[in-house]
This record gives sequence, C-alpha cells and structure tokens, in this order.
Amino acid sequence: MSGAGSSMRRRPEAAVLILILSVVLVVVCLFPFAWMALSSIKKLPELFTVPPHWLPNEPTLANYWTVLFNSNIPRYFLNSCIIAGGATGVALILAVFAAYGFARFEFRGKPYLQTFVLVGQLLPTAAIIVPLFITLRTFHLVNTYWGLILVYTIITLPLSVWMLSSYMRSIPAELEEAATIDGASRLGVLFRITLPLALPGVVAVVVYSFVTCWNEFVFALVFAQDQSVKTLPIGLSEFSTEFNTDWGGVMAASMVMTVPVVLLFLAFQRLFVGGLTAGATKG
Repeated sequence: MSGAGSSMRRRPEAAVLILILSVVLVVVCLFPFAWMALSSIKKLPELFTVPPHWLPNEPTLANYWTVLFNSNIPRYFLNSCIIAGGATGVALILAVFAAYGFARFEFRGKPYLQTFVLVGQLLPTAAIIVPLFITLRTFHLVNTYWGLILVYTIITLPLSVWMLSSYMRSIPAELEEAATIDGASRLGVLFRITLPLALPGVVAVVVYSFVTCWNEFVFALVFAQDQSVKTLPIGLSEFSTEFNTDWGGVMAASMVMTVPVVLLFLAFQRLFVGGLTAGATKG
C-alpha cells in the first residue's frame, strides 16, 4: 500500500514537470516565428532599438505593401508554387509505384536496391551540384521550371520511397489477395485498396516533399538565376544591398513565405504525424 501511495503522489509531480517542459519547448519553438511576425509590422527604426522592443509602438502594414506591390515577391511566390507543386507531384507518382514494388514484390537484389535508394538521400549537396548543373546545361534546362522540378524530385524521391514502402508493407497483403480473387488487376488493387489505406503515408510524403522544395535554397541559387524562375528563398536577398538591408521587408516576405507551409501542415497534421510515425517504425 505504501508503494502505491508513493506512486500516486509522484504522478502529479511528474505531470506538472512534463507540462512545464512542454510549455518551455513550445515557447522556444514559436519564439522565432512570433518575433518575425511582430518585426514585420514594425517601422524600420524600431527594429534597431537597444534594448529591443517586443511590441511595436506604431504597428504598420507598410512592409507588406512594399512586399506585395513594390517587389518581385508575388512572382517568386508563383514560381515557388509551380516548382514545389510540380516536384511534389512527380515525386509522389514515382514514389507510389517504386514503394509498392519494394513492398509487395520479391526480386533479386531487392535489399541492395533499397539501400542504394536511401544512399541517394545521404549524398551531400556539394557532391551532386556540379554533375546536376552539367546535365541540366546539356539538356538546356538551366533557368527553367522543369530543370528545378527535376532536381527537387531527385532530392526528395529517395526518402519518399523509403517512407511510403515502409507504410505499404504494414498493410495486410490478404486484402489485396481478396481483391485479386474478385478480378481486380494489379493497378486496380494499388489504386482502390492500397493507396486509400496508405493515405497517411501519402500525406507524409506530400508534406515532406513540398516543404523541402519550398524552402530549398542552394539548388535554386545555382539553377535559377533568371528572374522569371527565381523562388522565394532567393527572392529574399533582393531586400539586401551592399550598404543596407530592409529588415522590415525581409520579415514581411518571410511571413509570406512561411504562412502557406504552416497552413499545409495544420491541414494535414494528424495524417502527417501518423504516416511519418508508421513509416519510421513499421516494416
């Protein structure tokens, strides 16, 4: 009895400790976003005050007006949507078929091929950027949407295949066998049985691929030097000159860049977490 009573007394203390640590973690994670949001509605002199002011004395939307109507950010936003959306779509289509093959078929060299797929995700940027540039220049794809879509597909596809194949492997094969007995083709089984059941894994792949492509900087800097295909991460540099930086404009443009990603994650939060966890632990 004494042990049970001691355990009951420790539980509230543990719960309070967990709550405090959770609050601290949330504050630490949200602080940069909150500071960016507040800085985006400050006038420039307020951004350089020492000690810094947390709340703006005179909130203003002038920075957003500059970003939306007096800069190229809207064009870069459209470019990012096209490139990130296109790369995500291509990577998802390829990942679905590759993952289904790894999850349901047995063939010679399968473990080695799976390992090689994951190794592709581990290659450093410096090791592949020059070969990619030479390849794109040969096919006249530098400074084009398709060039960046191809590059982003290459960097997101390996982990997408790995996550999705692990999730598909956790789906009982008996369901597919029953559908096959009923006369369904292999593609029919994939699209009518497997994919609906693997929806959390598909959402995890979509969110991961889109966010990776949306925030990517190095490849966009090298392969998209023309203004017509520049993406948002590159566009932020236009608020900096040799002698000055418009930090209010940078913060407002960063908010424009961040909000779509936050909304995407919030919309698919439950499915994303479930699919990512299953892809990491099952198989």
